[in-house]
Amino acid sequence: MANNKETEVLTFDRSPDKPLFLAPRAVATPDGVKEGYGVVVENNRFRAVGPLEELKTQYAGVTPVDLPDRLVMPGFIDTHQHLAQAFGKGLAYGEPSEIFKRVWVPLEGFLDEELVYLSGKLAAFEALRGGFTTVSDAGARNANDLAVLAKAVEEVGVRCVLGFICNDVPFAPNPPDSKVIVKNAENHLARFGDGLVSPSLAISIPEIASDAMLKTVYEMCESSGRVFQTHVNEHMVAVERSIVDRKLRPMEHLARAGALGPATLAAHATLITPDEIMLLKNRGAGVAYCPVASCWKGNAVSPALLMDTMGIRVGLGTDGTRNDGFRLVDAAEAAQRFAFGLATGDSSCGGARWLRLACRGGADVLGLGKVTGAVAPGLAADFLVVNLDVPELVPSWDLPWDLVRLGNTSQIEAVFVDGRLRLQNGWPVDWDGRALMRRINELATSAVTQAPIKRVHGTSAESARFRQEVGI
Repeated sequence: MANNKETEVLTFDRSPDKPLFLAPRAVATPDGVKEGYGVVVENNRFRAVGPLEELKTQYAGVTPVDLPDRLVMPGFIDTHQHLAQAFGKGLAYGEPSEIFKRVWVPLEGFLDEELVYLSGKLAAFEALRGGFTTVSDAGARNANDLAVLAKAVEEVGVRCVLGFICNDVPFAPNPPDSKVIVKNAENHLARFGDGLVSPSLAISIPEIASDAMLKTVYEMCESSGRVFQTHVNEHMVAVERSIVDRKLRPMEHLARAGALGPATLAAHATLITPDEIMLLKNRGAGVAYCPVASCWKGNAVSPALLMDTMGIRVGLGTDGTRNDGFRLVDAAEAAQRFAFGLATGDSSCGGARWLRLACRGGADVLGLGKVTGAVAPGLAADFLVVNLDVPELVPSWDLPWDLVRLGNTSQIEAVFVDGRLRLQNGWPVDWDGRALMRRINELATSAVTQAPIKRVHGTSAESARFRQEVGI
């Protein structure tokens, strides 16, 4: 019997006051994948990235960590996440549009402080396992202090843009005081920003905020250098409702209200007209392209490839559907191929470009381009160590594109955020991931069954029984 090659166990032990010198097979730099390169991390940042032999001379007193057959690449950035929805991710299967009314709002509103904390920690843990070093939370629809979510992501070690919802025209009666909302938003912007968590303001969808609130919130974000988040043009019913009520499509509504500009992060942007694409371009807004959400519960696919080609800033988002970076970039290309490429004979639909949008593109739309998103000197050391010595990548003729189509999370051997090792071989290095899972399993059934959730679609078992009953 042939002997299988043993995979070397990686160790990253080092003194905190000394640089970490990595010597991998290859490094994914902003200029492409470079073989024979090294990376030096010091004070939580990339200090040097360049030819290995040159770095050995420059850092002669530092012993390199040999990483044979490994790639050092930037961590994925999730530009659209819902940390408070982790308990209900499987409840979205087969549901028609606008499930936020029937599932997410009822679930999030029911969660107490501990459940919000556990949901946030689970979502952040999943994200880290999926190769995400940064996530952007679009805002929890819950009365608990957002410090609970901030604590959860900080304990996991994920960088987070944390949204605070500023809706002042809710579906229920008794709207909140707009002055109170603005004051709370100001406090949120002032509260975070020095560590892993940075603040953001959000309006869930344009129609549930007054035009005055949309404008005020946008201007607060723009003046403070933060991101204004909103779901826009995601579902047909929302687009039609906006046209009936305001004689404007949601994207047009944002523009008219003064809430579409460089600080805007438009989540989804799927049902979008040529005029609205030009609005995004001319106003300098960013887009969170969520291909898995389009597949699971959306009405369309955002023309993200066209937007990127036109110079519109685009990042990739999971929408909390599946926290897997490699499957996200695969879905990003595949969705473009099915929605647009088949009709035009485009067989690549972006190819390896999705890696750039999943990393640097995401950092840009979140206002973090000077913080993270690339393996480059001066940026925070947020990166993955990926095993290339796997059957899926042997032989490899185009590694960046291979990673888009063939990469998988089992290859992620280590995840670093802010220069610290946070995850190794899928599990946290400084806290108990399995204990978290046990606690969630103890509470999840009670939380989901007691929340006033209304599902339309049955389970797979119920579907099988129905098919048998009717003779299908």
